[in-house]
Parts: sequence; structure tokens; C-alpha cells
Amino acid sequence: MSDLLADAKAELYQADPEDFMARRAELVAGAREAGESAAAKEIGALRKPTRSAWVVNRLVRADPDVRDRLAALAAELRDGGLDGGRIRELTAARARLVDELTRQALDDLPAAPAAVREEVTATFDAALADPEVAASLGTLVRAAHWAGFGLVPGAAPAPAAPAAKTKKPEPVEPSAERERRHREKIISAERAVAEADRTADAANAAERELADAVRRLEAELAQARQQLADARRQAYRAESQQRRANETLSRLRE
Repeated sequence: MSDLLADAKAELYQADPEDFMARRAELVAGAREAGESAAAKEIGALRKPTRSAWVVNRLVRADPDVRDRLAALAAELRDGGLDGGRIRELTAARARLVDELTRQALDDLPAAPAAVREEVTATFDAALADPEVAASLGTLVRAAHWAGFGLVPGAAPAPAAPAAKTKKPEPVEPSAERERRHREKIISAERAVAEADRTADAANAAERELADAVRRLEAELAQARQQLADARRQAYRAESQQRRANETLSRLRE
């Protein structure tokens, strides 16, 4: 990758998406003027990210530790074994990290719509389960979603698409199969609980933000009403002064 392309990606995927198209055109023109026609073509092919993808890209590029934290927990999830206590511990750690990164990504931005917050959360969650999503952080074009059970501790991440040919699995004893399915149900249920917790936290945060906004508006309304009352009193006094002045002038002319 040329330096021009790398610099263009760093700038375009960290800057506000509203400026993406105009700035991309400027960078393409600059690359052509520099004689870098191949880089100009590649820069011109870069796609504008959605708002939620930009939020994730921005955090990943601003804080290099994000990738390392996601990779470390993904490794723990793969190698954590099937012990019930360890599964619960890792599931809770996953929920905490995703929540923390979501808050960090949105912390210094205006109140984000619930849909954007949910997509940011889903993207970080998918990055823990899918190495391809993790590798694309920083240049995401749209939010990512993970449709499976999630990373089962002790198992490798599932591929994005099935291979053309698969090896026939070895026969599984009925009791072992029941145990495996039971563990998968536990993992799925715990993940559902974690997601419900995240949804509840997001709803509570939105409620608090709206309550704060209502209080601010009520305070502004009360202040405006006070200013209106003061203005009316001043107008009344001014009209009284005007009337007395006109009366005095009329008497003097007589």
C-alpha cells in the first residue's frame, strides 16, 4: 500500500462522513497531480462509511489499544474451555468490554440515535467473534453483525461461509451430543441476558439524556418567560413616559 493511499484511508475513515466525498475528490486530485495515478484510482474507490461504522473507525484509529483488547479477549473466548464458571466469566467480560468500547466511541459525540448505538455495539461484538471483522476495524464501511451463537469458549471462530467441501464429522455419542447442545443453550441464554442488559443500559442512558434535555428546556422556558415579563414591564413604563411627555408638550404648546 502506497503512503498516499494509507494517509488517505487514515484521514477519510477518521473524519466526519459528511466531508468524505468532497475530501476524497481533493485527495484523488492531489494524487494525480503528484503523478500517482494508481494511488489516485485506489483512493477514488474508497467507499463512504455509515455513521455507525465511522464511530467505530474513529475510536480504533484514535486508540490503538482497542484492537489489542479485542484480540486478547477473543483469544480467551476461544481457549477458555467449557467449564460453566469460566463460560459465565468470559461472557460477562465480553459484555463489559463491548459496553465500555461503545461508551468510549460515543462519549464525545452528540447524543447518538439508538440505532447507531446498537450498530456500534453489534460491530464490537462481531469483532470478538469474526477475525475478518476485527481485521477491517478502522476502514469499516458499514456496521457488522454476528448471527451465530457467538464465540463458544474452547472453540475456534466459525468461518464466514462454509467451505466447498467439508469432512464428515465423527459419530457423537448421544449423551455427549446432549451435553454439547445444553452448553450451547447456556451460552446462547447468557449472551441474550448480556444483550438485554446492554439494551436496558442504553435505554436508561437515553432516558437520562432526555430528562436532562427536558430540564434544560424547562429552565430556558422559565428564563424566557421571566425575560418576557420584564420586557412587558419596561414597555409599559416606556409607554407611560411617552404619554406623560406628550401631555407635557401639548400643555406647553397651548
